[in-house]
Amino acid sequence: MAQLAQAGLPELVREGGLSLGQGRNGRRGARAGRRLYAAPSARRPTVRTPADIAALVGADMRYLDREHFKAVLLSTRHDVLAVEDVAVGGLNSAVIHPREVFKAAIRWSAAAVILVHNHPSGDAEPSADDLRITARLAEAGRVLGIEVLDHVVVGDGRYVSLRERGALAG
Repeated sequence: MAQLAQAGLPELVREGGLSLGQGRNGRRGARAGRRLYAAPSARRPTVRTPADIAALVGADMRYLDREHFKAVLLSTRHDVLAVEDVAVGGLNSAVIHPREVFKAAIRWSAAAVILVHNHPSGDAEPSADDLRITARLAEAGRVLGIEVLDHVVVGDGRYVSLRERGALAG
Protein backbone atom coordinates (compact mmCIF):
# COMPACT_ATOMS: atom_id res chain seq x y z
CA MET A 1 0.00 0.00 0.00
CA ALA A 2 2.79 2.41 0.93
CA GLN A 3 4.48 1.75 -2.38
CA LEU A 4 1.29 2.53 -4.29
CA ALA A 5 0.93 5.79 -2.39
CA GLN A 6 4.45 6.79 -3.41
CA ALA A 7 4.32 5.51 -6.99
CA GLY A 8 4.50 7.99 -9.82
CA LEU A 9 2.26 7.83 -12.87
CA PRO A 10 4.86 5.98 -14.98
CA GLU A 11 5.26 3.32 -12.26
CA LEU A 12 1.49 2.86 -11.93
CA VAL A 13 1.11 2.40 -15.67
CA ARG A 14 4.26 0.33 -16.29
CA GLU A 15 4.42 -1.85 -13.18
CA GLY A 16 0.85 -1.70 -11.94
CA GLY A 17 -0.67 -2.82 -15.22
CA LEU A 18 -2.94 0.21 -15.31
CA SER A 19 -4.07 2.32 -18.23
CA LEU A 20 -3.05 5.98 -18.28
CA GLY A 21 -6.51 7.03 -17.01
CA GLN A 22 -6.51 4.44 -14.24
CA GLY A 23 -3.01 5.55 -13.26
CA ARG A 24 -4.15 9.16 -12.95
CA ASN A 25 -7.09 8.12 -10.76
CA GLY A 26 -4.78 5.95 -8.67
CA ARG A 27 -2.46 8.92 -8.09
CA ARG A 28 -5.39 11.10 -7.03
CA GLY A 29 -6.48 8.46 -4.51
CA ALA A 30 -2.94 8.06 -3.22
CA ARG A 31 -2.60 11.84 -2.75
CA ALA A 32 -5.87 11.92 -0.82
CA GLY A 33 -4.65 9.06 1.37
CA ARG A 34 -1.36 10.86 2.09
CA ARG A 35 -3.28 14.01 3.07
CA LEU A 36 -5.47 11.97 5.40
CA TYR A 37 -2.44 10.25 6.95
CA ALA A 38 -0.70 13.60 7.39
CA ALA A 39 -3.67 15.00 9.32
CA PRO A 40 -2.86 16.16 12.88
CA SER A 41 -4.83 13.25 14.37
CA ALA A 42 -2.36 10.79 12.83
CA ARG A 43 0.76 11.97 14.69
CA ARG A 44 3.91 10.19 13.59
CA PRO A 45 6.50 9.10 16.15
CA THR A 46 9.62 11.25 16.44
CA VAL A 47 13.07 9.71 16.78
CA ARG A 48 15.78 11.51 18.77
CA THR A 49 17.86 8.74 20.35
CA PRO A 50 18.91 5.14 19.72
CA ALA A 51 16.53 4.19 22.55
CA ASP A 52 13.69 5.63 20.45
CA ILE A 53 14.68 3.33 17.58
CA ALA A 54 14.92 0.33 19.89
CA ALA A 55 11.45 1.13 21.22
CA LEU A 56 10.10 1.53 17.67
CA VAL A 57 11.39 -1.71 16.11
CA GLY A 58 13.43 -3.60 18.71
CA ALA A 59 10.62 -5.71 20.13
CA ASP A 60 9.66 -6.89 16.64
CA MET A 61 13.23 -7.66 15.64
CA ARG A 62 14.90 -9.19 18.69
CA TYR A 63 13.64 -12.76 18.23
CA LEU A 64 13.75 -13.05 14.43
CA ASP A 65 15.53 -16.19 13.27
CA ARG A 66 17.31 -14.48 10.36
CA GLU A 67 19.05 -11.16 9.99
CA HIS A 68 16.65 -8.40 8.90
CA PHE A 69 17.92 -5.00 7.75
CA LYS A 70 15.55 -2.01 7.87
CA ALA A 71 15.72 1.68 7.07
CA VAL A 72 13.81 4.08 9.29
CA LEU A 73 12.98 7.03 7.04
CA LEU A 74 12.78 10.43 8.70
CA SER A 75 11.48 13.88 7.87
CA THR A 76 13.52 17.03 8.51
CA ARG A 77 11.98 17.10 12.03
CA HIS A 78 12.93 13.44 12.57
CA ASP A 79 9.32 12.28 12.40
CA VAL A 80 9.14 8.69 11.17
CA LEU A 81 7.83 8.62 7.60
CA ALA A 82 8.16 4.85 7.21
CA VAL A 83 10.08 1.79 8.30
CA GLU A 84 11.15 -0.09 5.18
CA ASP A 85 12.48 -3.64 4.98
CA VAL A 86 15.67 -3.53 2.95
CA ALA A 87 16.98 -7.08 3.13
CA VAL A 88 16.55 -10.43 4.84
CA GLY A 89 19.59 -12.63 5.14
CA GLY A 90 20.71 -15.76 6.91
CA LEU A 91 21.76 -16.38 10.48
CA ASN A 92 24.70 -14.02 10.44
CA SER A 93 24.50 -11.77 7.41
CA ALA A 94 22.29 -10.03 4.86
CA VAL A 95 23.44 -8.60 1.55
CA ILE A 96 22.88 -4.85 1.68
CA HIS A 97 23.10 -2.61 -1.36
CA PRO A 98 22.91 1.20 -1.11
CA ARG A 99 20.42 1.24 -4.00
CA GLU A 100 17.87 -0.68 -1.91
CA VAL A 101 18.36 1.48 1.18
CA PHE A 102 18.04 4.79 -0.61
CA LYS A 103 15.35 3.81 -3.13
CA ALA A 104 12.74 3.97 -0.38
CA ALA A 105 14.30 7.11 1.13
CA ILE A 106 14.05 8.90 -2.21
CA ARG A 107 10.51 7.66 -2.80
CA TRP A 108 9.42 8.99 0.61
CA SER A 109 11.46 12.23 0.23
CA ALA A 110 13.25 11.40 3.46
CA ALA A 111 15.73 13.91 4.84
CA ALA A 112 17.58 11.26 6.85
CA VAL A 113 17.66 7.54 7.59
CA ILE A 114 18.51 5.40 10.54
CA LEU A 115 19.70 1.92 9.68
CA VAL A 116 18.70 -0.93 11.96
CA HIS A 117 19.25 -4.65 11.87
CA ASN A 118 19.09 -7.57 14.25
CA HIS A 119 21.57 -10.24 15.21
CA PRO A 120 19.67 -13.53 15.58
CA SER A 121 22.37 -14.76 17.96
CA GLY A 122 21.12 -12.19 20.46
CA ASP A 123 24.54 -10.52 20.69
CA ALA A 124 24.14 -6.88 19.63
CA GLU A 125 27.89 -6.32 19.26
CA PRO A 126 28.56 -4.92 15.73
CA SER A 127 30.69 -7.03 13.38
CA ALA A 128 33.43 -5.81 11.07
CA ASP A 129 30.94 -6.21 8.19
CA ASP A 130 28.44 -4.00 10.07
CA LEU A 131 31.08 -1.28 10.34
CA ARG A 132 32.00 -1.57 6.64
CA ILE A 133 28.42 -1.39 5.36
CA THR A 134 27.68 1.54 7.67
CA ALA A 135 30.60 3.52 6.23
CA ARG A 136 29.53 2.62 2.67
CA LEU A 137 25.91 3.64 3.25
CA ALA A 138 26.91 6.86 5.02
CA GLU A 139 29.03 7.80 1.98
CA ALA A 140 26.18 7.00 -0.40
CA GLY A 141 23.87 9.10 1.75
CA ARG A 142 26.28 12.05 1.57
CA VAL A 143 26.30 11.81 -2.22
CA LEU A 144 22.48 11.77 -2.31
CA GLY A 145 21.99 14.43 0.37
CA ILE A 146 20.24 11.99 2.72
CA GLU A 147 22.05 11.79 6.05
CA VAL A 148 22.60 8.44 7.74
CA LEU A 149 22.03 9.45 11.37
CA ASP A 150 22.80 6.10 13.00
CA HIS A 151 23.00 2.36 12.58
CA VAL A 152 21.45 0.46 15.46
CA VAL A 153 22.14 -3.25 15.97
CA VAL A 154 19.40 -5.03 17.93
CA GLY A 155 20.11 -8.10 20.03
CA ASP A 156 18.24 -9.97 22.71
CA GLY A 157 17.18 -7.27 25.15
CA ARG A 158 19.85 -4.78 24.16
CA TYR A 159 21.03 -2.66 21.27
CA VAL A 160 24.20 -0.93 20.12
CA SER A 161 24.31 2.45 18.38
CA LEU A 162 27.23 2.80 15.98
CA ARG A 163 26.99 6.60 16.30
CA GLU A 164 27.39 6.35 20.08
CA ARG A 165 30.35 4.02 19.51
CA GLY A 166 31.99 6.64 17.29
CA ALA A 167 31.79 4.47 14.17
CA LEU A 168 29.58 6.98 12.39
CA ALA A 169 30.92 10.52 12.20
CA GLY A 170 28.61 13.45 12.21
